[in-house]
Amino acid sequence: MRFPAAIATLALTVFAASPLEAREYLKQERAQSRGFSPGVVTEGGKIVWVSGQTGLVDEQGKSMAGDFVGQARVIFRAIDAVVKRAGGSIDDVVTITVYLTDPRLIDPLMPIRREFWTNGNFPASTTITVHSLPAVGMMLEISAVAVIGDK
Repeated sequence: MRFPAAIATLALTVFAASPLEAREYLKQERAQSRGFSPGVVTEGGKIVWVSGQTGLVDEQGKSMAGDFVGQARVIFRAIDAVVKRAGGSIDDVVTITVYLTDPRLIDPLMPIRREFWTNGNFPASTTITVHSLPAVGMMLEISAVAVIGDK
């Protein structure tokens, strides 16, 4: 059976016009409630490796020393800004590595993650507790990898 040329052209146009995401988020109920995905599959796209971001000082120069929530928000805004410079946004982040100075800080971080990934496509995540970070008052540092674009 042969398709008429018009139907074949229409099918190609539809498929060509539909962008294919470079990311597939593997979800699980408990992981979603904690603001991460157990895995993210990527194919194609531009990869952005984001250096560890810190939030000791906010964008207006105000000290965030000792303010965990403030530092976390500054960090996620900084990650978003770096990925935007490459043409994407925080929604393109596929994995983060979180360094915390106190393991009790992981629970307060979960609702902040949900503030930044409102679509529920959370990045994969690893959390590491460290003895200290490079500056007094610094409570966390986060590095990230983003994949921007389509297959």
